[in-house]
Amino acid sequence: MDGSISVIFIILAFSLGLILILKKDTIPAPLKKWLAISSLVMIAFAFFIIIYSLFKLGT
Repeated sequence: MDGSISVIFIILAFSLGLILILKKDTIPAPLKKWLAISSLVMIAFAFFIIIYSLFKLGT
């Protein structure tokens, strides 16, 4: 796995979550639900990538 692609994905996932938190009043309700679910999945996968890279770093 390329490290730069992982870093870019992690930054984008957390940025999307931050944007959704900051703009939660201006996003329409039906769109807000699906954006929240997709950002939650992306952030969970970003945490998995962080943990995987830390384990890989140790070997």
